[in-house]
Amino acid sequence: MADCEMTIDSGIATMTMNRPEARNALSMEMRSEMDRLFHEAEFDDAIRCIVLEGAGDHFMAGGDVKNMHEYLGSHGPAETQAYFLHRIHALHTIMFSMRRMPKPIVAKVRGAAAGAGVSVAAACDLVMAEESAFFTLAYCNIGTTPDGSSSFHLPRAIGIKRTLEMTLLGDRYSAQQMADMGLVNFVVPNADLDAECGKLAARLANGPTHVYGMGKKLMYRSLENEFESQLQMEAECFADCAKRNDYREGVAAFVEKRKPNFTGT
Repeated sequence: MADCEMTIDSGIATMTMNRPEARNALSMEMRSEMDRLFHEAEFDDAIRCIVLEGAGDHFMAGGDVKNMHEYLGSHGPAETQAYFLHRIHALHTIMFSMRRMPKPIVAKVRGAAAGAGVSVAAACDLVMAEESAFFTLAYCNIGTTPDGSSSFHLPRAIGIKRTLEMTLLGDRYSAQQMADMGLVNFVVPNADLDAECGKLAARLANGPTHVYGMGKKLMYRSLENEFESQLQMEAECFADCAKRNDYREGVAAFVEKRKPNFTGT
């Protein structure tokens, strides 16, 4: 079985990180598969929402530390530096795909989201977690700094002080704590995670897909744009959406006082 797999049903692509025996720790094979699958999802019009989950009892426990230990035991400093640059850039390619994705991505978090697991969850558009899930950045506990775009996403989601707390202390945080801090959108009972995430994904998959993509682009670019540039982008995104079928349907449904039937076009 592949280290990451994807199934598609009713417009929802469920992408499963599939190394449950290692708490879905990131192997190089998993990085390659995730990169390929996100690329496929980006250009598959049948996919209107993506749910990212981990197989088994955990979301993702970060990098494969056992593999790192084996590598360090047989390589010198220069080789090690080059190797880890390669590993990290392979993960960052996935982050670029997630940011570029013109469809909503929902992280479905059960169990541990540790190290790069926090990074990957933070890169998703929405995060739903079971009550017993926990989050820990944890890089400092093995003597290194965060990767996987967490140094970009976390300060913007939870603020610089909270991010520094997570970075410098490496402590564990509950799902509710992370919701209170602003990283998690929804906390649900453990037994309800599958059903509630399914409802959310179905709602998104039946929505105006192109509008979601434009909305993502608009909000993420606001983190870097100046005021005038952002307002220009607002105008361009609205005008782009206005020429499409879903806008016509949405306006007609509003006037006719009925529920819109969006097609994603």
